[in-house]
Amino acid sequence: MQPITHRGDPKTDRPTVMGLENVSWDDLRIFVVAARSQSFRKAAAAVKTSSSTVIRHIERLERRLGVSLFDRLPEGVRLTREGAGVLDVANRMEQATIGLRRHIDRSPTVRGIVRCAVTEGLGTFWMMPRLSEFARTNPYTLVDLRCTMNPSDVLRLESDVAVQLVRPQAPDLKVIKLGRLHAYPFAAQSYLDIYGAPRTREELAQHRLVDQVSPQVPEGLLASLLGLRSIEGIVALRTNLSSSHFYAVESGVGIGFLPTYAIPLGARIVPLDVGVCEPVDIWLTFHPDIQHVPRVRLFIDWLRSIFDPARFPWFSDDFIHPNDLRSWSLSRPERAVPPFDGALAHPHEAELWS
Repeated sequence: MQPITHRGDPKTDRPTVMGLENVSWDDLRIFVVAARSQSFRKAAAAVKTSSSTVIRHIERLERRLGVSLFDRLPEGVRLTREGAGVLDVANRMEQATIGLRRHIDRSPTVRGIVRCAVTEGLGTFWMMPRLSEFARTNPYTLVDLRCTMNPSDVLRLESDVAVQLVRPQAPDLKVIKLGRLHAYPFAAQSYLDIYGAPRTREELAQHRLVDQVSPQVPEGLLASLLGLRSIEGIVALRTNLSSSHFYAVESGVGIGFLPTYAIPLGARIVPLDVGVCEPVDIWLTFHPDIQHVPRVRLFIDWLRSIFDPARFPWFSDDFIHPNDLRSWSLSRPERAVPPFDGALAHPHEAELWS
């Protein structure tokens, strides 16, 4: 291995090869991400930090190992021969750590955590209000609910289970279709009172729109639904969060495509029949080994129950008009749980919180 050459005081900056006991696992973890993505910028996005922080971790690891791990190139980074060897060792260390966790988690006597990654809208508006059901029957299980639009790497146990809108492609994962969302155009009555209601897709393209741009939402989806090359100039608001998207529509900012289950949740919005609807499948994914952990198995069963189309028809493959869902939810004893029900039911009391 070729040592790194540093400029400066030879007494203080001289590289030394140290044992693994002096290497930070956090440095190794970021090194592995950078090696797999071949980019410090992409690695920073993956671990939710800055590029400069990633570089500091890499340089510290290089100093402690006494070798250069990457060749810096204009288009990214490339592992050196020494870096490839370190990556091989780091991969084996990671697999050993994952294996140890699986072994510990198999114990039925362990009271532990179930980590669930879920898209922000489904986590906030659908799962969170219903988690009290699971908590009452499983009081010794802590649910770590991570609402994010970034897909979770369950193969490497970033989470135990993930609910997402993009089907995973890794062949080693267990993948189950939970249900289907139906994205439909909605507007607030306050918006319609001012601008009127579009009756066709062409008329919809003349209105003010609310757009969501985030991972798991296909780029250019709204323009495609409207048959346009671009929606610039007609977008009133663009956001990366499903919750912000929903509240922007409900408050009258513009027209947006929302899941039809917004109606059973009590949203004060009006469906617009312009001949456009977008189906989006919901996927549950987890590592095959993790399903044998009792608390995870119970959580998976619970997840499947709250997306069961027989109980909640807005998750069925067949489209049901939002107005029919409104009447259905009012006639059944098992209704959706409206988020922030108190504020929605008593809007005049919201002044107390302002």
